[in-house]
Amino acid sequence: MVDTAMRFFEELDRRGFEPLLVKTVGTLRFDLHEGAQTNHWLLEIDRGKLRVRQEDGEADTVVGTDPRLFGALVAGEENAIAALLRGDMTVVGDLRLVLQIERVFPGPPDSRGPHHAFARRAA
Repeated sequence: MVDTAMRFFEELDRRGFEPLLVKTVGTLRFDLHEGAQTNHWLLEIDRGKLRVRQEDGEADTVVGTDPRLFGALVAGEENAIAALLRGDMTVVGDLRLVLQIERVFPGPPDSRGPHHAFARRAA
């Protein structure tokens, strides 16, 4: 599942700019917990400009979850707010940044309207 996260963040970094986030400024760190190991992804957003690094740096908002759930989020199979309300995901800091970044996650496979698709490969 770490490959799913890596592909998602590499795609964001490659994209470099996301029009859906043009009014957003802040940093998010995603901590993906798998047993005793945690992978950290730091996402900087500056009015739509994106920069991603794999590091445990300071952030305005820290999102914690497991790689399986994160993979479901970026595949459009799961909703971040629902996961947060169920307690499957934690957020420390500015929740508004989570609401903003959720905009780049695809909707359910049968949803209508524009959305990005991040291919998920079998593990």
